[in-house]
Amino acid sequence: MAHGNVSNATQQLKFTANAAKIAEIQKLQTHRTYRDASKQFYVEGVRNFIRVIDYKFDISTIVYSEKLLTSAIARKLVRRSRRAGIPCINLSPEQFRHISHTEKASGIGAIVNQNWQKLDRISSPESLCWIILETVRSPGNFGTLIRTSEAFGGAGFILLGNSIDPFDPNVVRASMGSIYNQKFIRTGFSKLSKWLYHKHYTVIGASPDGAFNCHKFNYPTTTLICLGEERQGLTQKQRDLCQHFVRIPIASTVDSLNLAVAGSLLMYEIYQHSLFKNA
Repeated sequence: MAHGNVSNATQQLKFTANAAKIAEIQKLQTHRTYRDASKQFYVEGVRNFIRVIDYKFDISTIVYSEKLLTSAIARKLVRRSRRAGIPCINLSPEQFRHISHTEKASGIGAIVNQNWQKLDRISSPESLCWIILETVRSPGNFGTLIRTSEAFGGAGFILLGNSIDPFDPNVVRASMGSIYNQKFIRTGFSKLSKWLYHKHYTVIGASPDGAFNCHKFNYPTTTLICLGEERQGLTQKQRDLCQHFVRIPIASTVDSLNLAVAGSLLMYEIYQHSLFKNA
């Protein structure tokens, strides 16, 4: 009888701990203020989990469902992570589906510490380009930009102010795993302006009134591109950061391009320019 009581107590403790972890994950999924305060975010799916491991992100907790997780690689990584001392919680299929936002629950997720870079720690902009953003209306657009940046050799994103959250679940999902191979810096206009001045870096703004056709512009070895939000374009503060403005030629019947499309076209142009320069 005593053994039964101990067993029941253990099961109750496990249930309570799992319920608390599920509640924590739901807060990370739905409340940006909680993500910001905890400096964590939640990822789900085999692709995301493998990339988090590959890029050596700091994992706080792994949650998985033994019955749902069929990926041999992911199961192996869970075992390896547990041996390394990372907390691993086995959820029932019902518990895991309760926090899953995918069509078919993969059985693997992780609470991951956000990885921010500091502007003054970047000795050079690195890579082909950085994208400077102040506001993005659509998380999906931002996720697409992140994916494109990785595809065309971009280093990452300099985010002005607190408007943009790169660890929003919709951004993470749209990035298709590219978020783990990009750097993110949050800073203000004044600090960025001083940094650019001392480093002698050139910022190029994307605008329909740009003096240069984006196909004909001679891009620097490392390019910093400033993109405006979807409807209003570049703000005056953003324009003040820029030394040159480029435009993307479009048919006269179209007013403007989607932010993700415009940013992707410019990143591809910079990538192509670097190929010809190094040929």
